[in-house]
Amino acid sequence: MRGTVDGFTYGLVTPVVAYLMACLGGALGLRCTTRSMLVAQSWRPGWLALGSAAIGSGIWTMHFVAMMGFTVKQAPIHYDMALTFASLGVAIVMVGVGIFIVGYRGARGAALFTGGTITGLGVASMHYLGMAGVRLNGKLEYNTLTVAASVVIAMVAATAALWAAGQVRGFAWSVGASLVMGLAVSGMHYTGMAALSVHLHDTGVPTQGESPAELLWPMLVGPLAFLVLAGVVVMFDPMMVMGKPAVTPVENKPGVPAHPAVHHQAHRPPLRPVRLSGRRGSRTPQNR
Repeated sequence: MRGTVDGFTYGLVTPVVAYLMACLGGALGLRCTTRSMLVAQSWRPGWLALGSAAIGSGIWTMHFVAMMGFTVKQAPIHYDMALTFASLGVAIVMVGVGIFIVGYRGARGAALFTGGTITGLGVASMHYLGMAGVRLNGKLEYNTLTVAASVVIAMVAATAALWAAGQVRGFAWSVGASLVMGLAVSGMHYTGMAALSVHLHDTGVPTQGESPAELLWPMLVGPLAFLVLAGVVVMFDPMMVMGKPAVTPVENKPGVPAHPAVHHQAHRPPLRPVRLSGRRGSRTPQNR
């Protein structure tokens, strides 16, 4: 029997909140990526790791909020705890690989394409691994073409977001990049959900797993607390709004010798030659 799937049980509430969560994680993560391009090599891994965790947490939170509006009218839905939290780790790791590539190689050419592709695949992997944790008295099936379209949306939008973040042109570019990243996550999610169909079993065996209410507390408190902490770190960063490092003259950098001072001689009129008075050639009459 085919189940009746509803992805908007609470209307526009869950899609809008989910999109905002994706934008929040994307804004913090992409801002950290931009910041990593303006600091010394020793600080870069820390900023990139923070950005990866922020984007991964935002994706995971967005997925859970959106899934709160997902119901199958003929069967209750439960979630497998292990797979649900494993999807968070997959999101952070795969997004981190893409961000580190862009952070060290730059947001252009092959590095941008590779980093954006891996980041988009991380978004898609998180979604479908999270869906694998859904437990109900039935089977989930997907339309192959629609699934492929969802993955392409994630990769293209993630690449565009990383490109915008890599321009290092100030806070407005970071906001625009976060909106694109939120679009990548939300668009991928709902396109993937459009590919879903549920075939219910005739048996009345109760399903096993955690209910959404039992996952709500760690899902919201943990990632949101981390996003707030990451937001505080980014907000107190002195270069958050500027987007450009303060240019230090080469002479003032430690370890760089200053240029030798060049003394310019002043232009003076040429001096007249001084005649030496002497006995030879003198016009003074001699007394003999």
